[in-house]
Amino acid sequence: MYAANKGVAKITKLNDALQLFDQMLQRKPQSSILELTRQISVIVRMGHYSTALSLFKRINLMGISSDVYAMNISINCHCRLNQVFEAVELFKKLVKEKICEPNQVMYGTIINGLCKAGHTSKALELLRFMEAGSCKPCVDQYNNIIDFLCKDRMVDAALELFTKMVEKGVPADVITYSSLIQGLCNFGRETEAVRMLKDMEEKGVSPSVHTYTILVDSFCKQGYVKKAECTVQKMVQRGLDPDVVTYSALIDGYCLRGELDEAKKVVDRMVERDLVPNIITFNSLINGYCKKRYIDDARHLFREMQDKGHPAAARELLNEMQAKGLPPDICTYRILFHGMCNNGECSDALALFRSMGSNELMKDVGLYNILMNGSRKCGKHKLAMDLFDELCLRRLKPNVRTYTVMISVHCQQGLFGKAKDLVKKMEENGCLASSVTYNVIVQEFFKQKEFREAKIFLEEMINRGFSTDATTFSLLLHITPKIRQDSPMQTILEHLISDADKRRNVGILDSTSSSIP
Repeated sequence: MYAANKGVAKITKLNDALQLFDQMLQRKPQSSILELTRQISVIVRMGHYSTALSLFKRINLMGISSDVYAMNISINCHCRLNQVFEAVELFKKLVKEKICEPNQVMYGTIINGLCKAGHTSKALELLRFMEAGSCKPCVDQYNNIIDFLCKDRMVDAALELFTKMVEKGVPADVITYSSLIQGLCNFGRETEAVRMLKDMEEKGVSPSVHTYTILVDSFCKQGYVKKAECTVQKMVQRGLDPDVVTYSALIDGYCLRGELDEAKKVVDRMVERDLVPNIITFNSLINGYCKKRYIDDARHLFREMQDKGHPAAARELLNEMQAKGLPPDICTYRILFHGMCNNGECSDALALFRSMGSNELMKDVGLYNILMNGSRKCGKHKLAMDLFDELCLRRLKPNVRTYTVMISVHCQQGLFGKAKDLVKKMEENGCLASSVTYNVIVQEFFKQKEFREAKIFLEEMINRGFSTDATTFSLLLHITPKIRQDSPMQTILEHLISDADKRRNVGILDSTSSSIP
C-alpha cells in the first residue's frame, strides 16, 4: 500500500493515473475501495470529473462496494459538473439503500451544490432533514445557506436562519457574520451591519480584514467616507492591516466625492505599506481624474496600468473615456497599443487599430511602429512586413525606429540581404541609422553566426562614433575564443575594450541594452 501511495503522489498526467488504476484493479489480492478511491481522487484533483465518475461505475460493476469516502467524491464530481440533481439522486439512493451513513462533508457538498445552482430553498429543506437526523449540521452548512440567502436578496430569511442556528447551540463564526454584514450593506442597512459587528465582537468572534472592508466599501459607496476612515482606524487598532481591497474602496469613495487629493493620500498610505494598487484602484483614480477633466493625470495612470500588465482593463477604461465625452488622443492610443502588444495581444491591437476609423490617427507612424514591433515580438514577422508596406503605401515617412524594427525582422528571418538593403535605403531617404540600429543589426548577425557581416557593421558604427551596448559587447566577448589573433575582429575587440576602459574611468560606460523595447 505504501508503494501505491508513493506512486500516486508523483502522478501528474491523466494517462499515467489511468494506467496505475488499471494495474490496481488487476492486483491479487484485489485493491481495497480505499486504495482505489485514493487513486481516483488524484484524477479528480486534475479536474477530470467525468472520468472519475466512470471509474466509480466500473468499480461498482466489479462488485466492489463504495464507502462514504467514495460516495463523497462521487457527489462532489457531480456538483462540479453542475449535475446537482444527479448528486441529489445519488444521495437519496445511498440513504434509501443504506449504502453508507451520510456525514457532514456529504451534506455540505450537496447543500453547496444546490445553492450554487440557485436552489437555495431545496438546500434549506435538506438542512431541515439533517437537523431531524442523527448527523446534525455544523456552522459550515448553515453558512452556505445564509450566504446564498443574502445573495438571493433574502436577508431577513438569512437573519431568521442565523437566529435559529444560535438557538440550536451552533455558534456563528466570522464567515457567518461577514455574510450577514455583506447582505445588510447591500441593502443600505449599514446601521444594522454595525450592530452585527458589535454583536460578533461581544460574542468573542474576531472580525477579519474582509469583514471590516465590507463596511468600508459600503460607507464609501453611500458617500460616508469619514465613517469609512473611522472603520479603518478601528481595524488597525485591533491589529489588523488593511489590504489593497480596503484601500481601493477608500480611494473609490474619495474619487466619487471628487476629493482627488485625499485619494492620492490613500495611495501614498498604500505604498508606505508596500501594497501594489490593483485594477480597481486604477479604475477609481482614472475615472476620478476624467470626471475632473485632469486628462494628463488620467493618461499617466493609464500608462501605469498598461505597464503593470492590465491591457484589457485599460481598453475598458478607454471606452468609458469616450462615453464621457473625453475622446482619447494619439498619445492614449499609443499607450494602449504598447500595453496590448507587450502582453501578446497583437491581433487585438491591430483589430482596434483598424476599427478606429480616423484617418488622422491611422496616419501616425508611431502607432505603426508599435504594431510592427509588437508583431515582431509575437513572432508574426509577415504581419510586421505587411504593416511596413501599408505604411509606405499610405505615403507615410518611416523614421529611424521604423527602419530599426524592420531590420530586426529581416535579420530574425535570416534575410540579411534585405536587412542591409534597408540600411542603405533609410540613409538614402535621409534617415540616419542610430546607435540602436547598429547594435540591433550587429546582435542579429552575431546570433546567426554571420561574423563577417557583423565585423563590417561594427567597424562602421565605431567610425561613426557609436558605442556598443552591454548586449553587443557580451556577444562579442562570447565569440572571443573563436577569433584568431590576426583576425580583424580581434583588433575591433581590443579597440572596444580600450574604449570601454576609458569610458568606465569617467563614469559614462553604457551598461544598457539597445534591444528594441
